[in-house]
Amino acid sequence: MSFMIDLLRPAREQIEWLSSGKINSTELLNAYIERWKMLNPSINAVVMTDTKKAINVAKNMDERRARGEYLGPLQGLPITVKDTFDVDGMPAVAGDPKLMKRMSSVVDAATVKLIKDAGGIIWGKTNTPLYAGDIQTYNKAYGVTNNPYDVERTPGGSSGGSAAALAIGLTPLELGSDIGGSLRTPSHNCGTCGFKPSWGLISDKGHVPPHPNKSNAPPVDLGVVGPMARNIADLRLLMSVLAPDKNTPPDVQIDNLNLAIWKEPKFSLGAEVAGAVDKVASVCKRGGVQVSFDKPAIDHLTMLSTYNKLLTPIITAGLPWVAKVLFRILRPLMKYKSQFGKLTLENMIVAATQTELDFSEAKATRAKMKLTCEDFFSYYDVLIAPVTAVPAIEHNNKGNIFKRSIDVDGQRHPYTCFFEWIALANLCHLPSVVIPVSQSSNGLPIGLQLIGAEGEDQKLLAIAEQIEALLNFTISPNLENLQVTRT
Repeated sequence: MSFMIDLLRPAREQIEWLSSGKINSTELLNAYIERWKMLNPSINAVVMTDTKKAINVAKNMDERRARGEYLGPLQGLPITVKDTFDVDGMPAVAGDPKLMKRMSSVVDAATVKLIKDAGGIIWGKTNTPLYAGDIQTYNKAYGVTNNPYDVERTPGGSSGGSAAALAIGLTPLELGSDIGGSLRTPSHNCGTCGFKPSWGLISDKGHVPPHPNKSNAPPVDLGVVGPMARNIADLRLLMSVLAPDKNTPPDVQIDNLNLAIWKEPKFSLGAEVAGAVDKVASVCKRGGVQVSFDKPAIDHLTMLSTYNKLLTPIITAGLPWVAKVLFRILRPLMKYKSQFGKLTLENMIVAATQTELDFSEAKATRAKMKLTCEDFFSYYDVLIAPVTAVPAIEHNNKGNIFKRSIDVDGQRHPYTCFFEWIALANLCHLPSVVIPVSQSSNGLPIGLQLIGAEGEDQKLLAIAEQIEALLNFTISPNLENLQVTRT
């Protein structure tokens, strides 16, 4: 075959290869499998495969294409998805060794079915922390996933395997999920794009957590499913598959935009990420955008406290009954030691044992915040904010998250500061998209999030594409620094 395959080209371009006959699905899939064999050992991003079935699907796609059949918008494109989604033949393990014993035959997650129906070939699953419960990616089932820019650092989590696989060209598109920055933090760390849609826009049916034995559970508040890619246009492509009824992009004129920059002095923020924020403000001003420093009129401590009260019951629901009893015994002491608005172990235990009245009051507070956001976005088109305080950190998996800390410009900050900047979008059900903006002094990617009004997902993506073009910034890892292994 004389055609040169560059697997870092956009998904849309790879689809054009397929539709024009430059390459077929079997050849493209085999190219991805070979790349996985060479690069994945150093990164450990794609941790489960079903190549035999995928090759059979690809051959079938090629036969159908030869007969002139339309294969859907993805045209037989090979991709991977986060290992929190059930795929027939590759059931979700979600980092739990016990789930490795699940029967291989499962019902496809709702989003997986949409991808397959659109002509996507899912050949592998990407790593995630245990039950998607950390902003680093490691577990006892599949081990640690490394950042392609520095294998001593984390790609982030919980969609860390997804972002790492995208960054080194193991897949052109990915399917992730986000309840606490799980799409956005890895995108920021790996120089890729990730989109957290408005809550409820895309079905989470077939996602783990919750545990597979709770498959009939209602949609999880705060949590969303969303696309990941290497550019905004590819995000929009996958969104057209995941939410086809919400796929009419508005006409966005860059010089008519009113953009707000969120500077929160009480949140952790390193100088290099702050510099990226300033870069976007400057570039947008030169592009004719109206830029102001503003944010929704929401007290930051009240926001974090409310987020904690709504999130904790979700993430502690699967704890053993012994732990729940212990939490109730400890509640009086923890309440005494708690600090309003702080993401601490004490506050987590208090939130895990809150009364129904406490929970109802938190939801009422959130409802007021959503009205505040609605008012804010009636004036501003988009809010730009950091994703986290710093670029990708070194692996730090010892102890629970409340015992860890990170370095922010030479000062130690609680590990839980990773949840500060991402909380608003999850709490108030707002869409948020991450785009790469710059790189640190040691070559690590720095991304920022663009937050929009609830329900205006397509408008936000259209704005993100315009700002992406203004920035004209790209970043890729040096693959020569990765150990190249053939099997």
